Amino acid sequence: MSQDLPSRKEFLKQLSFITGTGLLAGSVPGVSFADSLNKRNFSANDRVRVGMIGVGSRGRYHTIVMNRIPQAEITSVCDNYPPYYERAKELTDGKADAYWDYRELLEKDQPDAVVIATPPHEHAQMTIDALESGAHVLCEKNMANTVDRTLDMYEAHKKTGNKLLIGMQRRFDIKYLQALKMIEEGFLSEITQIRAWWHRNGDWRRSVPDKDFPDWELDPEYPSLEHKLNWRLYREYSRGLVTELGTHQLDVANWFLDTLPLSVRGTGSINYWEDGREVYDNINLVYSYPKGVNVIYDSLISNKHYSLEEQVMGPEGTLEMQDGKYYYEKPPPAPGILQLISDIEDDLFGVTPLGGDSWNPQRAADTSGNYIVEEYPLPNRAVLQDEAFIESVRQGEELPDAAENGVYASVAVILGHEAMLQDKVIPWPEEKLAKRIDGYRIRPEFKS
Repeated sequence: MSQDLPSRKEFLKQLSFITGTGLLAGSVPGVSFADSLNKRNFSANDRVRVGMIGVGSRGRYHTIVMNRIPQAEITSVCDNYPPYYERAKELTDGKADAYWDYRELLEKDQPDAVVIATPPHEHAQMTIDALESGAHVLCEKNMANTVDRTLDMYEAHKKTGNKLLIGMQRRFDIKYLQALKMIEEGFLSEITQIRAWWHRNGDWRRSVPDKDFPDWELDPEYPSLEHKLNWRLYREYSRGLVTELGTHQLDVANWFLDTLPLSVRGTGSINYWEDGREVYDNINLVYSYPKGVNVIYDSLISNKHYSLEEQVMGPEGTLEMQDGKYYYEKPPPAPGILQLISDIEDDLFGVTPLGGDSWNPQRAADTSGNYIVEEYPLPNRAVLQDEAFIESVRQGEELPDAAENGVYASVAVILGHEAMLQDKVIPWPEEKLAKRIDGYRIRPEFKS
């Protein structure tokens, strides 16, 4: 019999139940706003005035989402590429003021909040300017392309007191919240390894139009339209797969392990898409965490068979977060006929003492797994993220550790990129972070 899909109210009730045990308090941004997310009667004065800076692929998505949040009103849009500029105006039905320069948007529109979805090398200055103008900021990952600029963004957030949320949507996903509760209640016993990957099959390239745009001068920051549209392929603007994809998954590792890396090593190459790009199309990284835990990460864009996943493993079980399933390492005894077959096999072949056959390798447990949450479509985590950001602005409440978590994930992937470029182990910059992040303390592993 089919099951009715849950309403938003039912979803948020379930979310509140999961997080209301105390186990996850402080680690789940936006939960305290669950009740108000259900309210739909807002006056114009209650709405958050939002400016959209950058309306390419991700910015377009945020614009569509913000248009559907009753508590938000998009009052301005900005992009300096003509097709995106025109599209931004269309997405708001011409109701929002359109700007070519984000600084003019900040000065003239004076929004309550901005969403920044430009290439990451532009994030730092845009975020700092927005925060100093009085706006709260939701900025897409990665925060920046260097550790220092990442920390500059954080310091502007602390200095101004305005909110800074980095787009780490998995922290708003009920599967991840429930999995974290399972971990803290001992399902895995402990985490001994995390494996994560993100695989695609495509050149990651955007087509460059061969026509000129009337009265448009190319942004002087870019030597050509190729560089402006395909910024992901050039090191001056991007750190490649590890920052564009890996940031999300390294954030999960930090979150679930409740600590930060000690160091990272890795290798990268261009072994398929040899088309003039500068960033790797194939990367492999190993992050060393306290207690001997390794987080193994790889990404490539020449094969999509295994898609993406985060496997969280311990001696008692495994969590596969993208599939939303968990597996027992030692599943309950098989029922009925399967148990009978097992008994017959034991009678026929006997049991080898002292740990079993040395020639017979251990095999994975024969189980199809169980779902972490019920099998129904869940609210989109990116939508919940944007809603929580708007509510935090409306209510004047902080999203717990949102800026700090963004810093840690961003630093992790920046270091991963450096490890590949330099072909050496890169240590976590403990002392630098301790000097520039409020409440950060040197961990025992780093104390002499």
